[in-house]
Order: sequence, then structure tokens, then C-alpha cells
Amino acid sequence: MLTYRDHLVRGLAAGGVSGLLAGLVGLVVVEVPIRAALAVEEARPVEPGAGGHEHGELVGRGVQVFGGVLAAVIVGVAVGALFATAYAGSRRWFPDRSPFSRAVWLGAAAFGAAALLPAVKYPANPPAVGDPETVGYRTVLYLALIASGLLVAFGASWLASRLGHWSPPLRTTAVALAVVAAVVLVLLLFPAAPDAIPEDMPSGVLWDFRLASLAETATLWLGLGVVFGLLVDPAVRRADRLSAV
Repeated sequence: MLTYRDHLVRGLAAGGVSGLLAGLVGLVVVEVPIRAALAVEEARPVEPGAGGHEHGELVGRGVQVFGGVLAAVIVGVAVGALFATAYAGSRRWFPDRSPFSRAVWLGAAAFGAAALLPAVKYPANPPAVGDPETVGYRTVLYLALIASGLLVAFGASWLASRLGHWSPPLRTTAVALAVVAAVVLVLLLFPAAPDAIPEDMPSGVLWDFRLASLAETATLWLGLGVVFGLLVDPAVRRADRLSAV
């Protein structure tokens, strides 16, 4: 049987790979609507008393893009460590599944809780959208929603393990209904996004950015599940063969 250290090493490696892939998606896909949104922001008239655009950026866009890719890798490594910890702790819940299958399902559940659920309630907005004064409030709402989503995912896994003696169709139906009810309740309880969309922001740019951002996070989480599964599955099978000798 693999130790926690074995899982952690593979989680860090999988996180680095998936983070790099997500960073490349951000570079190739997300950057396009970002530049379009920045053009909208630059075209806005300067309000009296506000600093004009003539001062330029403190950090060039090229440096920001490179920093975004590097940040995605760092975040991927950190998330990979958490993912490996969650995987190691959940092995007893679904002993009938292969290690690869458990890793992919865990990645999908993490994507739903930490990315898809927040994207439904508080979809990502490009740079030209959002009041700087509400950043703190928006961050608290977003993190609280992620925590709620992770709690729902944990509850679904716990419920599925408790209903292990039920037939698979009945167990799947019961868990799915419980998840839908919990998600609807969470979405209703959380307040609406505090910032309105400016009238000068084209809807095409807005939704291109939102979908591209969701694709980036999907690459991180689903890629993490797949890569971790590819790393851990043969190691587990090899350890099982050795222990059987």
C-alpha cells in the first residue's frame, strides 16, 4: 500500500503539470478577451480628478502574462498537495473503484465545488468590470461559496459510502437528488453579485472571458484528477502485486 508521502509526491507532480496546462490555456484562450476588455477600459473617458492613462502600466502586459502562467503552476502544486491529501483520506469510501477512477471522480467533484458552482452564482468578470471598493466583499462571498461547495461534495461522498448496501441505481439517484437540493439551497441563500455590468462592456467579450476562465479552471481540476490517476494507479497495482507475493 502506498504511504501518504507517496501520494503527496504524485500530487505535487500532477499539480505542477495541470497548473502548467491551465496557465497555457490562460495564455492562449483567456488572454484574448482580457485584451478586448482592457481596450474597452482604455477607451473610457477619464473622470475629473482621476489619473489618466498616459502614465502607463507599472508592469507590462507581457510580464503580467508570464506571471499568470507562473502563478498557475504554483497554485497547481499547492492544490495538488491538498488533492493528494483528500485522495489518501477517501480511499476507504469507494474500495470497489480503481485508483484512476477515484482520482478522476475526485477531480470532477473538486471542479464542480470549487469552480463550476462559483461560476454559476458569481461568474468571472474581465478587468473592466467591478468596483474596486467591493473587492473584499466579493472575495469573501466567493471563498464562502467554494467552502459550501466543498462541504456539499464531502457530504455527497459520505452519503454514497453510507448507502453502499443499496443497489447502484438507487444509491446514485438518492445522492444526485441530495446534491441537487443542496446546491439549489446554497445558490438561493447566497446574495447576488454586488457589481453591475457596465453598459459599454460588449456581451460577447464578457461571456468569452467567463467561458475561457471556466475552461482554465476545468483544465486545472480535471487535469489534476487525470494526471494524478495516471501516476497513482500503476503504483498502487505494483504495490498490491508485491504485497501478494
